[in-house]
Amino acid sequence: MNVLRILRHPRAAVVVHDLIMVVVAWLAAGWIVNLGQMSGTIGPLPLFAEALLILAAQGLVLWSTGLYKGLWRFASFPDLWNIVRASVVGAILIISVLTIFYGAGVREVLPAALVYPGILFLALGLPRMCYRFWKDGRLPDTSKTPGLKRTLVLGAGRSGALRERELRHRGASAVVGFLDDDERLRGAQVHGVPVLGTIDELPRVSREVGADMAIIAMPSANNQQMQRIVEICEKSDVEFRTLPTLNDLGNKATRIDDLKRVAIDDLLGREPVSLVWDSIRDGLAGKRVMVTGGGGSIGSELCRQIARLNPVELIVVDNSEYALYRIDHELQTEFQDLIFYSVLGDICDSATVEKVVGEYQPDMIFHAAAYKHLPILQTQIREAFRNNVLGTRRLGEAAERHGVGTFVLISTDKAVNPANIMGATKRVAEMYCQNMNARSNTRYITVRFGNVLNSNGSVVPLFKEQIAKGGPVTVTHPEISRYFMTIAEASQLIMQAAVLGSGGEIYVLDMGEPVKITYLAEQLIRLSGKVPGRDIQIVYTGLRPGEKLFEELFHELEPYDTTQHEKIFLAHPRPADWDELSQELRAAELAVKRYDTRRLKDILLRLVPELAKTPISTRPGAAADVVPLNRPANHK
Repeated sequence: MNVLRILRHPRAAVVVHDLIMVVVAWLAAGWIVNLGQMSGTIGPLPLFAEALLILAAQGLVLWSTGLYKGLWRFASFPDLWNIVRASVVGAILIISVLTIFYGAGVREVLPAALVYPGILFLALGLPRMCYRFWKDGRLPDTSKTPGLKRTLVLGAGRSGALRERELRHRGASAVVGFLDDDERLRGAQVHGVPVLGTIDELPRVSREVGADMAIIAMPSANNQQMQRIVEICEKSDVEFRTLPTLNDLGNKATRIDDLKRVAIDDLLGREPVSLVWDSIRDGLAGKRVMVTGGGGSIGSELCRQIARLNPVELIVVDNSEYALYRIDHELQTEFQDLIFYSVLGDICDSATVEKVVGEYQPDMIFHAAAYKHLPILQTQIREAFRNNVLGTRRLGEAAERHGVGTFVLISTDKAVNPANIMGATKRVAEMYCQNMNARSNTRYITVRFGNVLNSNGSVVPLFKEQIAKGGPVTVTHPEISRYFMTIAEASQLIMQAAVLGSGGEIYVLDMGEPVKITYLAEQLIRLSGKVPGRDIQIVYTGLRPGEKLFEELFHELEPYDTTQHEKIFLAHPRPADWDELSQELRAAELAVKRYDTRRLKDILLRLVPELAKTPISTRPGAAADVVPLNRPANHK
């Protein structure tokens, strides 16, 4: 029963076909060499034994090439190349076995072995290509099928062609044409479907052919190109979708043939990050790694990325029960061979920190646990100081005490010339880590970056919620701008920085160009199918306390250099007096216990005097104190 089921499998039929063709090709080679005289065998073995030998040797080679991972209906040049390689290697293997183990003479078997690969190539390749052409010919012409969405594919390259074939095979849409900016494709056809014009002509072409949908099949398009394409799609008044990104495909629930709505990440995301994965893998594989704040946006993504690099253990710490449950469940499901521990605990609790660091003895700590919501922390100085500063201190001291190799502090651009409590507390945490590095065998590394798209509590989820309710979308100022980065990109660059540093560095991630929040709001409204100002209003509410018009990545007293990674810069830290810092932190510890917020504010002002100043950057047009990011000429 099981045997019959196996034999009915399409790949089983392919294997059987190929093995039969192997024997036929070998016999045909012998017939040709013997000038049409079928003498039975070529070597010294009986016919049956020789056939078994040929089948075993050639079958093993065919299987090892990966030929049976594909399907005949998608047979292509790589499959033919695999057949060529397998035929040649198989012939060499057969000659070797017959001459070495069975005493056949080289002159006896060599002529047949020279003819055999060509015959085998024809015997295996021709049926595959004929079958593919037959299947392609049977695919229905859906362009005139009623009831199906009439679809235009934007991009007539390989991705567009594959998309058209898949849609036709599934009968999911009626592809009526391609649009592509390549002038060489004017008037051409792809799988019999015409290229009707350029992408700029989408509004006109969509009206002429009665298109209902446009599919963006241009995986190489950068964010500027995507912005242009989306604007054209919006003008054409047709529904539009795009292909999943590499990050989307990291989710097992996402298939490569799925279509997705264009997301804000597609428009504001940057060029794909090129990482030195060998160095990251060498730095993390086989290590015990701890992530604090492991249930948060950055922390959870760090856990996913680290889990793929084969750490010996992963320790996840978070004070949110629900956040910890979610990442725990995900890791158990996706990484069943991973040894990891979930710890529900607060880094401000000395007993928890001592227990976790002492018991698990991590080699690396990624410290992502922090309070980050600027407006809330502006009136919660005690909790901001307790968590962001004293929690970091408590964890950092435990790291030194238990011999942790690397301690990575995840900081923020708001620590540069801070105008708010959140930024000031993160700046003090940076100062502490830089000073600890000079006094410890542990490497203390700081990584600084800006806003992260779709992170918990960020502006994107807020805007989406406001749009879903019908608006208005609230923006604090028409000129306010921020740096943005995707969660995956930020996490990967954090890991890259962690293996770059020798200790004491402040690494600053290249955030690209700042984005106006108004533009962000407008794009999110458009992506929801609404028109800004008509369907959804944008209301300006005024800058909040501690909020700047734009953020800075470097302080004017922090000279910076490029690193071996083009998207990571090295800021030279400002010196801070250790004795003064230690004294102030001891005083802050006491003020926290007494809930003395006035004292905490005084301490923060002494440690971060920039906080006492009214930042010039809160005034429109005052860009003088922004340190521009001067990228190398070849840096994009």
